[in-house]
Amino acid sequence: MPVRPASAAEPVTILRVAVPSPLRRSFDYTLPTDSASIPEVLQPGIRLRVPFGNRELTGILLEIGDTTEVSADKLKPAIEILDQKSLIPGHLLKLWLWAARYYQHPIGDALHTLMPTGLRGKAQAGIKTRKGDVMLSGTTEPDHPDREGELTDEQLQACNAICATHGAFQCFLLDGVTGSGKTEIYLQVISDTLAHDRQVLVLVPEISLTPQTVARFRQRFPQKSIAIMHSGLTPRQRLNAWLAAARGEADIIIGTRSAIFTPLARPGLIVIDEEHDSSFKQQDGFRYSARDLGVIRAQSEAIPIVLGSATPSLESLHNALSGRYRHLRLTRRPGNARLPATRLIDTNGQTLEDGFSTELIRCIRQHVDKGNQALVFINRRGFAPVLQCRDCGWTAECRHCDARMTLHRTPMHLRCHHCERREPVHTHCPECQGKALLAVGMGTERSEALLQRHFPDTRVIRVDRDATSRKHELDDLLAEINQGTPCILVGTQMLAKGHHFPAVTLVAVLDADSGLFSADFRGQEFMAQLLVQVSGRAGRADNTDRSGEVLIQTRHSTHQSLQTLINQGYHALAEQLLDERRLAGMPPYAALAILRAEAINAGAPAQFLSAARTQAEALLAQMPNGHLVQISGPLPAPMEKRANRYRQQLLLRSPQRADLQNLLSVLCLQLEQMNTQRNVRWSVDVDPQDMI
Repeated sequence: MPVRPASAAEPVTILRVAVPSPLRRSFDYTLPTDSASIPEVLQPGIRLRVPFGNRELTGILLEIGDTTEVSADKLKPAIEILDQKSLIPGHLLKLWLWAARYYQHPIGDALHTLMPTGLRGKAQAGIKTRKGDVMLSGTTEPDHPDREGELTDEQLQACNAICATHGAFQCFLLDGVTGSGKTEIYLQVISDTLAHDRQVLVLVPEISLTPQTVARFRQRFPQKSIAIMHSGLTPRQRLNAWLAAARGEADIIIGTRSAIFTPLARPGLIVIDEEHDSSFKQQDGFRYSARDLGVIRAQSEAIPIVLGSATPSLESLHNALSGRYRHLRLTRRPGNARLPATRLIDTNGQTLEDGFSTELIRCIRQHVDKGNQALVFINRRGFAPVLQCRDCGWTAECRHCDARMTLHRTPMHLRCHHCERREPVHTHCPECQGKALLAVGMGTERSEALLQRHFPDTRVIRVDRDATSRKHELDDLLAEINQGTPCILVGTQMLAKGHHFPAVTLVAVLDADSGLFSADFRGQEFMAQLLVQVSGRAGRADNTDRSGEVLIQTRHSTHQSLQTLINQGYHALAEQLLDERRLAGMPPYAALAILRAEAINAGAPAQFLSAARTQAEALLAQMPNGHLVQISGPLPAPMEKRANRYRQQLLLRSPQRADLQNLLSVLCLQLEQMNTQRNVRWSVDVDPQDMI
């Protein structure tokens, strides 16, 4: 029961502080003994230095009170108050705390993660600019300004609908085919928001999309200041952008996932481009969804939010179809641009050359000979996914993961793409000492080598994580591609997301089958999104001479999902998948969470999760709707061993989100107290996007 730490005649101010620790609670302190550091007005959202065990940590003030459950002799004074006024607006601090509770993450650790690196210590919250920092502003027209184009009727209707909600919350799903002009709608609506002296927050899924997004925004809004926020910047650059947004000095903030927590002095609009992309869900640590939190934030700030995609996630599509979101459709490309014609190439019974059929090579040659560009998509890095002995069947496997080592040739080595372990390439089979080692399967390096053999006079550009690891390397490659000279692009999904390549007239997908038989229940959804997105890179020029063509190689050309996608489109397949999810009681028709555990000891995770399940069942027995919550497991993760740790998981599912949250909030506190958890790392993933 709360008690006063002192007599009523001597009231004591209690500071409730979120401290970066794995404990799911806040901690109470008294005012610093040094009164000089105490601001005139104490506000939640300021930073403090506090003692924590034998360390000093920077925490965030959550609340000021006069009662505490801590005995007076154990209360410690804070060391120093670092800020004179709050860095986080009250409504945004509430959102941060709500997110920590909803995603079942320790409050202090969550807030510490969301704070810019430059503010996690004792540094003062001031902007220090240097050449090349992230604030972009200017007063001159660019050399090639991006003028507003004439809108189609569909674009105009979408713009009018969004602009009409100025100053009120509404979530819009801007559902437009690839190349339908969604970015132009963003720009028009942003222009209207800026005219009302409001700020705009724009989220993109990948760092690689930021430069082209910034370039187009700079062309359209040369008089406005733009702040950029992503993990590729220095801590000082990110802090400058964060503070500029918080002070209202930045008109447009463009960033990746974590930018959703950036304070805005004059919030007016949130735009989330490619909202379906799984990059918006943090996959480790504080596992939040920037897309979902964007909707919650827009509601709390009474502003509109636009979720844009050519392949909406099933969750967003369900919300639009049920009326929770307003559904805006763009069904065609503007001007003379047309959607590409798509055709399947059945590779059953064919002899492939390093994954390429004869027909595919012939089509690439036709497009390149016409002065166009071709894009070859294979979502697998390296030269080959398997190194195998032809004599005894041995394969190179990772010692630390249940995975095979991928063969890379630039430079030559074996690498595990899950734990990044590297080994030299064997000259002899370790099992039989034979020399018949074969590279089996396809990767981007192998595809690049084949294309260079067949097209020695044509530039072949590989775009994957290995080829763009150095700073500015990706920007340089994209700039070369956008010059429009004939070339062949070969790469991973880095090429599939949001890029505009006007000279690309052919998209070739080497293998469309991996997503058809995925262990993840979202596998077919992800497969369809990826195929549609990469196909949308073809035929984007407003020129009938550059119409697009898409060729998809598959060994399962009669598969129902693939046939539906090709012949009827993404939305027809999405409807089928939604029906399957409804019958199976899976998201978006149910709430899902995964309790994950991992340890060096193979049996420890299952033992921990078995105990967790016992506790969960006891809690459910006391809940009114506890019988509706289903628990599955413990089960081995699809990749049981990863980075030398064994992994198990417990699946919890409920038709009512509130029932699942009530269970998790109590269960997590109990699991913190378990002695066995010291040997086991465990985490909770609410609304998981990745089942692996």
